[in-house]
Amino acid sequence: MNLPNKLTLIRVIMIPFFVFFLLVDLSSQIGEAGKYISVALFIVASMTDWFDGYLARKNNLVTNFGKFMDPLADKLLVCSALICLCNQGKLAAWIVIIIISREFIISGFRLVASDNGVVIAASYWGKFKTTFQMFMIILLILDFSNQYVRYLTATVTYIAVALTVISLVDYLMKNWEIIGKGEK
Repeated sequence: MNLPNKLTLIRVIMIPFFVFFLLVDLSSQIGEAGKYISVALFIVASMTDWFDGYLARKNNLVTNFGKFMDPLADKLLVCSALICLCNQGKLAAWIVIIIISREFIISGFRLVASDNGVVIAASYWGKFKTTFQMFMIILLILDFSNQYVRYLTATVTYIAVALTVISLVDYLMKNWEIIGKGEK
């Protein structure tokens, strides 16, 4: 197994630990350290996403395993965070539904495309969306009480939702013909 695939597996393995420190109230044992541990785990896991893709492309180590597991690992990480934040009352359910729905729709498109021998690369809109979603998740976990940080968090959240919708529309418009290819 090559290094990019190992990084992808490390990301998947980190998810339960991230969720544990995000959800379990350890304040009597370690104070607020739990949320900082969960943020650190989320940041490291998010960074492995960038590194595994960079290394795979740079060193020509792209594998079928990586093509399948890398996007799945990303979705597991982000969706786990969103569901936990919704459970904690830090994120509205409608936002979580929009973001997760977009991921299901894109995954469905990618399956149809793959069945037709077409590989669909991520767009810049999708990359911006991911960056804002990850920044949003970090801000929501940290949950600073400063009003300016709360305004920043709200702004980043609405930008992340807007980019989620924009990237979905862009993706559908650019790849709509793929659905027709699957019909006989």
